[in-house]
Amino acid sequence: MAIAKVMLVDDEVPFVEAMTKRLTKRDLNVISAYSGQESLEKLSKTQTIEVVILDVKMPGMDGIETLQEIKKSYPLVEVIMLTGHATVETAIEGMKLGAYDYLMKPCEMDVLMAKVEEAVDKKRKHEDKIIEARMKEITSRRP
Repeated sequence: MAIAKVMLVDDEVPFVEAMTKRLTKRDLNVISAYSGQESLEKLSKTQTIEVVILDVKMPGMDGIETLQEIKKSYPLVEVIMLTGHATVETAIEGMKLGAYDYLMKPCEMDVLMAKVEEAVDKKRKHEDKIIEARMKEITSRRP
């Protein structure tokens, strides 16, 4: 499998720096953002991001608002919500809005990696189906 491109979004700088190192060691290409707004700006410039690992509790634009914006502009990007302040309501809301999954902080690296791999796989399969449908459409046209 090609190296996955992941964005890590959290307002806690030491957490982002530590996680970026750990994820990079596990062969992920990681882009960091420290706010919802910054993540949206970086997504607009980097069209190849496959999965966003997104903190729920952030000042300004929180994780739920950021998730809504990501799904509106980049519907194929998968989002894994991360929080140290999980509530069932927030988890349900995030899943309804299109989050791929929801993990509690601190989460086990193996669990996070498994979720990232599943999310990348889902996104790539979805893209393949779209390409396949477009190819059928093009090849079925009569001159």
